[in-house]
Amino acid sequence: MSSLLEPEILLSIRNLPLAAKTTVDGFMAGINSSRIKGPGLEFSQYRSYQPGDDLRWLDWKMYARSDRYYIRESEIETSISIRFLLDASASMEHTDNNGISKIAYARYLAASLGYLARSQGDAVGLHIMQDGSVFSLPARNDHQHLNRFYFQLEQVKPSGVFARDAGMELLAGVGKRDLLIFITDLYQQESEILALLDTLNAQRHEIILFHLAARNELEFDYEGYGSLQDLETGEMISISNTNDRNAYIERLQAHMDTMRTAMLKRNITYRLLATDEPLQKALRDFLKQRKRNVS
Repeated sequence: MSSLLEPEILLSIRNLPLAAKTTVDGFMAGINSSRIKGPGLEFSQYRSYQPGDDLRWLDWKMYARSDRYYIRESEIETSISIRFLLDASASMEHTDNNGISKIAYARYLAASLGYLARSQGDAVGLHIMQDGSVFSLPARNDHQHLNRFYFQLEQVKPSGVFARDAGMELLAGVGKRDLLIFITDLYQQESEILALLDTLNAQRHEIILFHLAARNELEFDYEGYGSLQDLETGEMISISNTNDRNAYIERLQAHMDTMRTAMLKRNITYRLLATDEPLQKALRDFLKQRKRNVS
């Protein structure tokens, strides 16, 4: 596995588009390209050419044999809209012991998947949720739009609480089913994230949720600290003894079990990612899940 996929090294690449391309190109070099869904990548059947078809998919050998134009159809020929939902509330500023924050990891994850989606001809959109409101970049599939997508990711600075009701109508869409990739730490105060997911499910969108967690959160590795501060509420929490640690880990495990069950009930693909994990794992799981869902 290329070391360029390690989070620490990705963070050293200050150019986000370059980092995304490096991650995806390095990952794609190590897998069977037929597993990627998109025009011309997985052959399904021939059909007669019709005006307006992309000439790149003409099969000239068939033309030589039959003197007629045929298009090679892939398993999935039409593009889709992939919208990224990015949780940019204050809790996403949490930083692991390796110096990587959740928002930095989320930024690279979204950029890499956005690059992959655009390379398959899919439209890419972005919704950033913070300060109780939503910023939306509509889904499009041109190259300049991808640059705008990167620009907005680079500008994200976590603050405030997760958006509750404001702008949710922008996320739901009207009469159209999209693939939604939700990147969040699932920190919520009054089930506002689950309420949003229910709204999106009502529109029958396909949802993949990446749950980000820092390794020091998962293992309660806060050596040298006597207390922690909630980044969204400002509340101070004592962690002065072993009982505190054991109680914390027990509550965390219960929370993650609850979230997994909640996603399963909603038919939402759920994946827990620690921010010290190489992005290759996230990409591989994403593609495997996409293949299962469309097959």
